[in-house]
Amino acid sequence: MLVEQDLEPCYTLTISKMDNTVSNSTSTSHGILATIEQFRSSMRKSEVKVADYVIANSSSVIHMRIVDLAQEALVSEPTIVRFCRAIQCNGFQEFKVKLAQDLAVANSIGQFAIVEDDSIADICEKVADTTIQRLHEVKDQLLPHQVAKASSVISQARRLEFYGFGASAAVATDALHKFFRLQIATATYSDPHMQSMSAVTLNEQDVVVAISQSGRTKDLLHSVKLAQTYGATVISMSPEGTPISLAADIPIYINIEEDTDQFTPMTSRIAHLMVIDMLAIAVTQRRGPDFIQHLDAIKQSIRSLKLEN
Repeated sequence: MLVEQDLEPCYTLTISKMDNTVSNSTSTSHGILATIEQFRSSMRKSEVKVADYVIANSSSVIHMRIVDLAQEALVSEPTIVRFCRAIQCNGFQEFKVKLAQDLAVANSIGQFAIVEDDSIADICEKVADTTIQRLHEVKDQLLPHQVAKASSVISQARRLEFYGFGASAAVATDALHKFFRLQIATATYSDPHMQSMSAVTLNEQDVVVAISQSGRTKDLLHSVKLAQTYGATVISMSPEGTPISLAADIPIYINIEEDTDQFTPMTSRIAHLMVIDMLAIAVTQRRGPDFIQHLDAIKQSIRSLKLEN
């Protein structure tokens, strides 16, 4: 399949020749409500009573004094202090600030809908804020071992094929642009007939990445099962618990609920592109520092195609 290639380098990767690792930093930032859920099982019974009350009445709690919360949760004030420490807050005031921030994000970024009298500035802000919020949700829910396993399989693949329909087909094409540079025989198919014909030529050395925003596309599920019949390993990028993710050998869960309203941004497409970048960089890391010379050669080869400044 011939696709017009935009060969602009899609990311910059620095690999140390000493330890063959990618320089990175991780963030473990979560909202305070998520932190409460995380530590709830290790709390004392009295602290659990506070946790349950906060989760059920979070909007009211931000306006309470420590004595008010103690009375409502039927615990002592020292218990409130211990609860705050259990969720990594220095005190009741810090807890209330973090809770207020959680609620502000939920109210201002959550499920946006563009209305008729919104200005262009309103639209830009709503689309950007919604996308950022959803990407943070995907990052927090993403299981690194899924990405690690998928990148390991892809790095050893004889052939790598991306299947997707509609908006997912655009993601698949973007993936083709990235992975063909990594010296992997890569193809993208967005037609069910082409997918079926290609699937029957695969074997146990080949990998298929099935991309679906809904995880319920009938034709894609058929292609997935057909590829598996001929021995290919299938990686899915779809919501957890959907037919596509359940059928895949290596599921990568991307849980974003899309509103069908015509003005609602398709943030799941952006999330899929982000995960494609994660996989491409992880595969590049596995290639080792000498592989950077190959990427540099590609970059040099297209310089003549650009206009001079």
